[in-house]
Amino acid sequence: AGTPARELAGLTTLPPVSLLDGFGHAVPPTSDVSPLPARGFARQRVTPQHPPGLYGAHEVESALNVMHVGDRLSPLADGGQAYGNTHARALEPWLLAAAMLLLLLDCIVSLWLRGFTPRKLKWASAALAVMLTMPCSPQGARADDATNMKAALDTRLAYIKTGLSDVDNTSLQGLTGLGMALRARTSYEPMEPLGLDPERDDLSLYPLLYWPMDPREKSLSPKALSRIGEYMRNGGTILFDTRDLNLGAVRGAASPGEQTLRRLTGGLDLPPLEQVPADHVLSKAFYILHDFPGRWTGGRLWVEALPPAPKNGAPPARGGDGVSPVIIGGNDWASAWAVDTNGHFLTTPSPGGEIQREMAFRFGINLVMYALTGNYKTDVVHAPALLQRLGNER
Repeated sequence: AGTPARELAGLTTLPPVSLLDGFGHAVPPTSDVSPLPARGFARQRVTPQHPPGLYGAHEVESALNVMHVGDRLSPLADGGQAYGNTHARALEPWLLAAAMLLLLLDCIVSLWLRGFTPRKLKWASAALAVMLTMPCSPQGARADDATNMKAALDTRLAYIKTGLSDVDNTSLQGLTGLGMALRARTSYEPMEPLGLDPERDDLSLYPLLYWPMDPREKSLSPKALSRIGEYMRNGGTILFDTRDLNLGAVRGAASPGEQTLRRLTGGLDLPPLEQVPADHVLSKAFYILHDFPGRWTGGRLWVEALPPAPKNGAPPARGGDGVSPVIIGGNDWASAWAVDTNGHFLTTPSPGGEIQREMAFRFGINLVMYALTGNYKTDVVHAPALLQRLGNER
C-alpha cells in the first residue's frame, strides 16, 4: 500500500506520517522515530527506530510493513520453565541454625565480658564446633506438599486409600456426592475430596476421614498406625465402614468386614465403644435422626462410650466437650452417596430406595457437622434447664 514510486522520486527522505502501535492501531509518530532514506525503501526492515506505518509526506507516502514477500512464520522455541514447575526452597532449617549459632555466640561474649578466661570457654568452643558440623536440612521423606497445601487452604472431605481401585473410586465418588449435598443444603462448601496415605500424608489437616474396610487391604505399618493413633488423640474423627451391614449382629460371629477392621486396627488404642444413644449429638447435629442408613439399613452404629448420666438432675449432654474419635458401622455409606461425573447416582439403596438414600445423605451431613462443630448442638439437650435458669435470674 502507498503512493506510486514516481510520486516519491522527488523525496530524499521519508519522515513518519502515521505509525502502528503494538495493538495494530494507527497512532501519530513520536520524536524518537527517524526518517527513512527514499533510496532502498522497498528493502527496509522494521526496527525499533523505524516501526511499521506510513512514511513520506502528506498525500505522498508509502507503507513500511512488518513482513515482506517470502517471509515465513515459525513457532517460538521453549521460552523457559513454567512457574508451576518451580519449587520453593525451605529456609526454616537454615534460619534455625543461624539463630542457634547467634545465641551461642551471645553466651560466649557474655561470659567473656564477665571475666571468664579462654580456658574456661573450651566447652563453648566444643559446642560451637558440634553446632557447625550438624546437618542443617531435615532428613527423611517429606509429605506431599501439594496435597497438604490443598487441605490447608480449604476444608475438605478425605478418605483413607486402600490401594484397591474399585474401593477407592467408590470412596471418592461417595464423598463427592456428599460434598454436593453439603453445598446445596448447608453453608459448608467442601472442595473435591482427597485420598490419603496415612504413612505419608498429614492427617491433621482433615477433621473427618472415611475408611472403608475390604478383606483385600494390606495391614498397616507401625508408622501408619502411629500416625492414625496420634490423629485420633488430637481430635480427629474416623468413620470406619465395614460395608457389610452385620457389625456385631451375631454373638461370636464376625463378617469379613469386621475381621478386616480387627486386623487393621488391632494395633490402635481405641476407646471403649457403645451403640449411639438416642440423645447423642450425632442424631441432631443438623437433622433429627433415629436411624443411620446407607446403601444398607439396620446396621448398628458405634461411638466412643461416655460415663453414665448422674442419677439426680438433668442428664449430661452426650458427646462431652469433644467428638468421638471413632465411629464404626457397616451400612456402606459411600455407595449410597456415590455419583458419577454427571451427578447420577451409581447404586440403589436396599430396601428403601430413594427415601433411604435421602436418609443416608442426612446422616452424612450430620456426621460432617458433628466433626466440624463438636458439641454445640448439645445445648438442645439442656434447653429446659437453660430456660429455667434464665427465668430465675430475671
